[in-house]
Amino acid sequence: MNPLFKIEESFDLPAAGAPQLHDPWHEQQAYRQQWELDFSAHEVAPQKPELSTTMLQDFTNFQNPVAGEASSSQPAASTSSGDGGHWAPNLLLECARAIAANDTPRIQSLMWGLNELASPYGDCDQRLASYFLQALFCRVTGTGARCHSILCAAAEKTYSFESLRKMILTFQDASPWTTFGHVASNGALMEAFEGEMKIHIVDINSTFCTQWPTLLEALATRAEGTPHLRLTTIVLSKEESVMKVMRQIMTRLERFARLMGVPFDSTLMQKPQLENLELGELNLKEDEALAINCIHTLHHVPEAVTGDAHYSPRDLVLYTFKNANPKIITIVEDEVDLVSPDFMTCFCEAIRYYSLLFESLDESFPRASNERLMLERACARRLVNLLACDTSQNEERQELGSQWAIRLQRVGLLPAPFSDDVVDDVRALLKRYKQGWGLTSNESGLFLTWKGQVTIFASSWKPIPPNPISSD
Repeated sequence: MNPLFKIEESFDLPAAGAPQLHDPWHEQQAYRQQWELDFSAHEVAPQKPELSTTMLQDFTNFQNPVAGEASSSQPAASTSSGDGGHWAPNLLLECARAIAANDTPRIQSLMWGLNELASPYGDCDQRLASYFLQALFCRVTGTGARCHSILCAAAEKTYSFESLRKMILTFQDASPWTTFGHVASNGALMEAFEGEMKIHIVDINSTFCTQWPTLLEALATRAEGTPHLRLTTIVLSKEESVMKVMRQIMTRLERFARLMGVPFDSTLMQKPQLENLELGELNLKEDEALAINCIHTLHHVPEAVTGDAHYSPRDLVLYTFKNANPKIITIVEDEVDLVSPDFMTCFCEAIRYYSLLFESLDESFPRASNERLMLERACARRLVNLLACDTSQNEERQELGSQWAIRLQRVGLLPAPFSDDVVDDVRALLKRYKQGWGLTSNESGLFLTWKGQVTIFASSWKPIPPNPISSD
């Protein structure tokens, strides 16, 4: 368990027999009831027949939906993450094709079938179908913004330090989805800070500071002495509930740093539009070694150039980072391309990525796990935002590691390859988890794989050093 959330655990754990902190479906119940009512108006028949294998084949209409028909005019998506036995990606892909072709009868037929098959409490395919169906239905009916707002508001009401603590710890114990990036980034940071006695980390992170207890322990036992650490945490969320939880987390982190004997200062900033960040806000000091750490956050910054602008907001953020002259920049993101303007291209990538995520959750959590349901509901919100909301409202703008590499080099940054020691640390981490997780690498960085398919990438970067001034 992460020490950050273990501190004073005896005061935080609910009493035996206490009610659960999260109602498994409370967050979406209100909207789902309305959704099901609305859906009935779009059905092609008043009664739903019993589900059968023949019905499923009728809905897809071909033997291999992805490998066969997809290749002609639309991009293909993987049917599953390995064994080819999953039905949900195939059927969802057919529904997306019907939507792209504006084939109303087929849309109705496929959504009807998906509604029979899907369940947020079922197996991996049923859950995947349930959340994707909700997003597709919102796209067809033009209710994406409304649905996303309702889902986010419901999540806001149940947001608390205690529920978050339990979810984060359970997820990190069961899966390396976030800890992979932590170990890779911490290893690169420790090597960059070698010999430095004053350190400043600007942290833009979606994992609620769970990365830092391990780094604090490493700094406390460093051979050349324990440095002073200043941590500036930038929160991208606009919600006050998130800031409230982050204040509690920072308080615990300060206590943990004292326990470890690490001199520590922290600053918490709320910056929903990161592209408006100015270096003056970071209070940079010349006698401190600076690092910038970005974990699953930069994809929220828009990547497109609009109007008369010369640079995209994403590029502006990277220029700001480079101009801060850090010793190192660490970036961890999902390995998925969701920035294509073409609906089918984006949908196929989303199916590929979320199929991997849901399958990994299915093999790591029991079906009734409260924490699993919290994670999947977060996916549901992201899918509605991605597939059913206007582009200007889209917060899910992930790019591949190779695309990030082009951006980073374009603004004047160079790759800082992970050392063999860091790679060994990551491999040791993966051995703690169930079989299926793996590691690959290329010039862009390290890649976490699930059953041979890439899910997450981690990379580290440094500014291009200035050309030495000639003495001639």
